[in-house]
Amino acid sequence: MMRAKVFAASSFAFKSDAIAPDKSISHRCAMFALLAEGESRIENFLRAEDTLNTLKIVGHLGAEIHDDGNVIMIRSNGIRETAEILDCGNSGTGMRLFCGLLSSAEGHFILTGDEYLKRRPMKRVTQPLRTIGAKLDGRKNGDLAPLSIRGASLKAFDYVSPIASAQVKSAMMLAALRSDGVCTFREPELSRDHTERMLRGMGARVEVIGLETKIWPLEQLLKPLDIRVPADPSSAFFFAVAAAIIPGASAVIEGVTLNPTRIEAFKVLERMGADITYTITDERYEPIGMISIKSSPLHAVTVEENIAWLIDELPALSIAMACAEGKSIIKNAEELRVKESDRIKTVVDNLNLCGILTEEYPDGYAVIGGEMKSATVNSYGDHRIAMSFLIAGLKCGMEVEDVECINTSFPNFFDLLGMCTKVEK
Repeated sequence: MMRAKVFAASSFAFKSDAIAPDKSISHRCAMFALLAEGESRIENFLRAEDTLNTLKIVGHLGAEIHDDGNVIMIRSNGIRETAEILDCGNSGTGMRLFCGLLSSAEGHFILTGDEYLKRRPMKRVTQPLRTIGAKLDGRKNGDLAPLSIRGASLKAFDYVSPIASAQVKSAMMLAALRSDGVCTFREPELSRDHTERMLRGMGARVEVIGLETKIWPLEQLLKPLDIRVPADPSSAFFFAVAAAIIPGASAVIEGVTLNPTRIEAFKVLERMGADITYTITDERYEPIGMISIKSSPLHAVTVEENIAWLIDELPALSIAMACAEGKSIIKNAEELRVKESDRIKTVVDNLNLCGILTEEYPDGYAVIGGEMKSATVNSYGDHRIAMSFLIAGLKCGMEVEDVECINTSFPNFFDLLGMCTKVEK
């Protein structure tokens, strides 16, 4: 098990256009190319374990892939049955979206993953897909991988989701593209909207009105993608927190998506007192631009709305809360329980090890700001927990166990962290 040690930092001026490319968009680029006629061109694809597993699966499903190390070209030949077991690695996004994509494909497919992914719930996707005719099964009546999918004819649907989840919405949207009629997906609050934006850009008919998304079946193949994947704001947020908590520090992050459903964590950090500005430079597929952050004293905040927009950033946001004055509260975030780890428990337990007082709730937690102390913490195989507590180490020094998981989403994280302070692995 690899561990890393980070040392307390003094003031720094961080600037980078090398933040990891967006993971969500990279997954979708590879998958959606299977639905296109012609060759899709993808620049700046995230070369991390999760997304490379998705790309490998796309190849198993019959696509021709050419990768020159800079640009990936994908030519679809339709989705083809394969004898290969399709390994999603650690990616819940990959597994859940492939469930929707393959539910109407001709053939039989098996999806699996690593030891952590095999523990994560899949019924939130398999159950609604079954109601429209999908033939899906797995352990615990389809709740746990490995999952078996036999392509079937799918019925049109009007589905009301009990949770706001971009993964559930995307899986159902991909199924809708090959259903027998117009489909409607409703959610309790608006989740991230990359699938809607990208499919519309490729020529699919998708309409969003409030919390309702309508999807029409494809009448023809989609237009191929021609896209440069922007930097991932979820990855960029680690360095935003770093700049916010270290006196005199600053960070400039270039080429990042400024999609409103992806920068909610930055907005919360602003509410806490951080000095943040946004500059848009491109709006073709996604609003893309630059985020600048300067340190300033932070104060407590309550986070209970738009949780689906910042669910991945909550562990890092918790580090800012630990460094803020007062008692911060996170509510309505029970989704944290079923991420790569139980992030409510892992955040609370690790903050306690650092001398920070917390309160754990079924759907969140409270963090009482104070003086963080150096500690040895465990990531529990969760990349966002690992990176969050390494960022905390900029304040007080920190040793984090089990950091190999960082490669699933942010392979150059340690290189960039080294621009802020000394790191030992």
